[in-house]
Amino acid sequence: MTNQPVNLSSSGPPETILPEFDKRATELLVLALSADDAAKREKVSSVVAAHPTFLAGWASIGDLSSPGIDAYMAYRVGYHRGLDTLRANSWRGSGYVRWSRDSNRGFLRCLAGLAKNARVIGELSEAVRCEQFLIQLDPSGDTNHLLK
Repeated sequence: MTNQPVNLSSSGPPETILPEFDKRATELLVLALSADDAAKREKVSSVVAAHPTFLAGWASIGDLSSPGIDAYMAYRVGYHRGLDTLRANSWRGSGYVRWSRDSNRGFLRCLAGLAKNARVIGELSEAVRCEQFLIQLDPSGDTNHLLK
């Protein structure tokens, strides 16, 4: 059981808001992202190795990976870690996970990156499923920029 509230609204399904990740890990990620380009991916990977449930870290590894299978792998791990985190925070397979909540962005970036790179490697049905899922999680349109 979780101590996270389930937010019901009159406008639709419940909204899940992921908790903020460890501040020190976030600081380390910012520092790693400021490294020179040659060392950046390795430094970000080190942060994620120390904090394997850090969704923004997985999204950043995906962002720094070559498009295609390398990025796909990073985003896919982040996506699955994100589903675990959502479930641990009262999400039951439906409801909103909005971009407007900073703490949700790592997961949503992983989902969008997975969609884009599934398309790159020819997994078109997975790309479409991920794109639809992203829209279902946040129908506001705030995530549209992630799929461009």
